[in-house]
Amino acid sequence: MMDCKRKAQEWGISVRTVNNLCKTGRIPGAIKAGRTWQIPDDAEKPTDERISTGNFRKNTEEKKRKPLPVGISDYIRAQSEYYYVDKTLLIREFLDRKAFASLFTRPRRFGKTLNMDMLRVYFEISEEDTSRYFTDKAIWRCGPEYREHQGKYPVIFLTFKDVKFDSWEATLLKITELLQEEFGRHSELKNSNKLEEYEKEYYNRILSGQASEVELASSLQKLSKMLASHYEKAPIIIIDEYDTPIQEGYSKEFYEEIINFMRNFFSGAFKDNRNLSYGFLTGILRIAQESIFSGLNNLTVNSIMDDDYDAYFGFRESEVRQMLKDYGVPDKEEELKSWYDGYTFGSEEIYNPWSVINYLSKGCIPQPYWVNTRKNEILEDVLKTATEDITEKLYSLLQGESVVVKIDQNVVYRSLAEDPANIYSLLLVAGYLKAPKKSLQADGTWLCEVSIPNREIAAVYKNEVLSHLVQIGAMKIATANKIAESLYAMDLKKLQEGIGEYMTRSISFYDSGTEGFYHGLMLGLLALMDNQYKIKSNRESGSGRYDISLIPRNNKYPGIIIELKSGKALMENELEVLSQEALKQIDEKNYDAEMREEGSTEVLKLGIAFSGKNVKIQTNALSENAE
Repeated sequence: MMDCKRKAQEWGISVRTVNNLCKTGRIPGAIKAGRTWQIPDDAEKPTDERISTGNFRKNTEEKKRKPLPVGISDYIRAQSEYYYVDKTLLIREFLDRKAFASLFTRPRRFGKTLNMDMLRVYFEISEEDTSRYFTDKAIWRCGPEYREHQGKYPVIFLTFKDVKFDSWEATLLKITELLQEEFGRHSELKNSNKLEEYEKEYYNRILSGQASEVELASSLQKLSKMLASHYEKAPIIIIDEYDTPIQEGYSKEFYEEIINFMRNFFSGAFKDNRNLSYGFLTGILRIAQESIFSGLNNLTVNSIMDDDYDAYFGFRESEVRQMLKDYGVPDKEEELKSWYDGYTFGSEEIYNPWSVINYLSKGCIPQPYWVNTRKNEILEDVLKTATEDITEKLYSLLQGESVVVKIDQNVVYRSLAEDPANIYSLLLVAGYLKAPKKSLQADGTWLCEVSIPNREIAAVYKNEVLSHLVQIGAMKIATANKIAESLYAMDLKKLQEGIGEYMTRSISFYDSGTEGFYHGLMLGLLALMDNQYKIKSNRESGSGRYDISLIPRNNKYPGIIIELKSGKALMENELEVLSQEALKQIDEKNYDAEMREEGSTEVLKLGIAFSGKNVKIQTNALSENAE
């Protein structure tokens, strides 16, 4: 059963029309549940009279809409049973370039697996005539020089997107299973008279799960040789999401084991392999410095910074506009754009395909669909080592600003913790940032102006980034509410209690002591209030630079200026003196000048002093509440 809203979307009519159809008994099986109607999933749209859709089109003329491919990465199913955005010209571009081995790096859920399966179906030799899955696609109209490659190659296809385990033993077991399945898919080799007996014995060891780790590491090389011998045609090797198990190894502390295995695994497949026609890999990071592709100087890397293949992963604006038209909601273009557009791949503006599809399938309800599909554990490790400068830039991003950073596409997982500044490179390639302005440097790095791409990412940035930085997640929501409420009510006693509780819960995750440390904690905490305030940090105002200001978005709230001080092992009376000095500095340097220029007539000034887990607050107003 489904509700009227979902049925209205399926039929392309208004919710009110569906309600009326239910009331008049024109939808068999519809039942009233409380104040809403529930309609059978297989109920058909009434066709005995015209139903208003805004254009008064007859039902017999309406094209039945295909379901949206939420989570579908099988090309044959996607293009035949679901709404499919044609990306087959990727095949033409590849055949024009004829790169021996191509690595495509894009964020997760941007269509990498579906595209790789499309390549498999197009190129792979099959008993079935698979050309029928392409005759109505753009690639088929490109001419015979492209069609002649269809169905002409043996193909090895592995996807590591689900290889996510806590140990090397479990990871190796899963890789073994994947290789068993892929070897089993080529059962023609089992009795091939073109293979040597030792090759068949090796084939059977893989198939039975009895192969050693060393034998598994050479499996791609061996399988490509056997397929080339059997078909007298070198195969194509496709590896999807190659770096997923590497990321897990970094997070779960079996990094050396997975790197050593993958180095031999990929080297055999792509380095000097005479039994290879073409190779394709996808992932998030390049990981060139890990020597996984050591010596593979003909690996062509196509990243989000490159113009090549820029339109084939994710949706272009024209494709999204057509989808909205096809599903009868062209008026949603502006909302969809603000939530899920904003990525820049090469010189192409790209929408997040996962979020667009989910938005339409959920009745055009804007929510953060993509960011909730998987937790990025690497951020936890990196953000724990974030410097004060990184804290400041991350917070500027959260406020909708752009920051200039250095992007190194060769960043490796182990270097993220060694140099926290690499966080920007990871955030960019992982889809958490966009880089509309970039300049290539002499050393191969990029100098980029980066910002948050859209409302979806902004809506969850606090949870995905700042919450790791300041451990808001470790704090009960009641504590956060207490702090926010105390500021609104100017209840300094309650505010001091809330910040003290926050410090107690958060301090165990970090080494406290510097003013920058407390600054970062306060910024993350105050991020909870950015619906009511524009929050700025370390800005010039009056005759100096204040620590934090909260400029109200609505004048019914007071403006707030915060100056922070810290000291080690301070007694309570020393802490109080320090907080008074902070308050005095606000007045002496006229920090509220900027705020008053923006129209704030009431300004709350807070001098806050920290020492370890202890905090003391002085204010220019309601001082009796801080006793």
